[in-house]
Amino acid sequence: MRRVLVANRGEIAVRVVRACFDEGLESVVAVSEVDRDSLAARMADGVVQIGPAAAAESYLRVERIVAAALHAGCDAVHPGYGFLSERPELAEACAENGLVFVGPPGDVMRRSGDKLRAREVADKLGIPTGGGTPGLHSLHEALEAAERLDAYPLLMKASAGGGGRGMTIVRGPEDLRRAFERSRLEAERAFGDGTLYLERFIERARHVEVQVLADAHGSVRHLGERDCSAQRRYQKLIEEAPAVGLADETVAGLRESAVRLAEELGYVGAGTIEFLVDAQRGDFIFLELNARVQVEHPVTEEVTGIDIVREQLRIAAGRPISFAQEDVTISGHAVECRINAEDPGRDFLPSPGRVDVWVAPQGHGIRVDTFLQPGAVVQPHYDSMVAKVITHAASRTEALALMDRALARLRVEGIRTTTDLQRAIVSDERYRSEPIHTRWLEDVFLPGNLHEGQA
Repeated sequence: MRRVLVANRGEIAVRVVRACFDEGLESVVAVSEVDRDSLAARMADGVVQIGPAAAAESYLRVERIVAAALHAGCDAVHPGYGFLSERPELAEACAENGLVFVGPPGDVMRRSGDKLRAREVADKLGIPTGGGTPGLHSLHEALEAAERLDAYPLLMKASAGGGGRGMTIVRGPEDLRRAFERSRLEAERAFGDGTLYLERFIERARHVEVQVLADAHGSVRHLGERDCSAQRRYQKLIEEAPAVGLADETVAGLRESAVRLAEELGYVGAGTIEFLVDAQRGDFIFLELNARVQVEHPVTEEVTGIDIVREQLRIAAGRPISFAQEDVTISGHAVECRINAEDPGRDFLPSPGRVDVWVAPQGHGIRVDTFLQPGAVVQPHYDSMVAKVITHAASRTEALALMDRALARLRVEGIRTTTDLQRAIVSDERYRSEPIHTRWLEDVFLPGNLHEGQA
């Protein structure tokens, strides 16, 4: 492996280009016509245009990605996250054309990416799954399944994807009737599959995930756990590593379950096993497996000292994982804030536009992953995340205090961002004093901070 096509954009494209450089590999960035002058394009060894601004005609076209890789003389494709990163069709097309796919093989992705199939594997291994239903294709099936469960509230979810699309809390039969068709259509639009299922809804749940790496030689390693409970509409805003306040037996159970599941699936590459932990009872259920590198991977890198993207590239090249499980140690605490081009005071309305001023915070323990630079244009065609600010310190208290200072020094003009809101969250005494649950931001924090239109 010597030349990698980066089939993504934004900060993850920049991140992969840097990892390729560190690994001694050439990088070529696939860009839409509006991303030709992006930071990733400027940094890479080559650029190839794959289509117009619309993602459906560029970043989401398997045949264009493969053609771009072959045209540019690449021998590997890194999909980043989002777009085609969890589409087995891309992995299979790469294999058919003699290209290395930096991720799991297509058949493994099909087993792990379908939540129902992954849950069946977890059930077989004895990993708690919350006792959900099979796939549901009609309202009649859903009502019958809910009656059998007899355990409202329930959570309706899409089998084929994540990110909160198609997801609805159902507190009774009338909720189910109102929500089913809406959730089915949303899942069809987002994932091309309207299959839904129901599972027990945990009122006070923590979203905890375990980072794993697996090579083609049968080795699987975990890199500890992250807490991603600071969410709005199922979208993560702030992540931390490690997840604090968990009992030792819960931590051991999460890590063991993640490794066993990856081994059973024959997983290869970087992946994340997501769980819900009942904040009141302390037990956990398996949620899903994300067959790609995650947005929040930097917090794990900071506390372990392991470069996850470089390790991805090495695994894709057929090399074994470069460390043993006993070599993995957790040092200190890390926090990540996803900076989005959105206006919290206007119901998080997207704020695309030209960035006139961009000054990132500097200092020991501060890391900024971004594609922004003065003059960069935040496009309206794509996800609104523009940067990630990561802090790492000896303790959670110090990491949150450092984040507060870092966000205070971040300057961006020309677009609105969520920076002030996230600074308010990390400095909130309730957030600092104890772990929060996934509904805390919407039910507790935001009502008191956004009613007057202020972040």
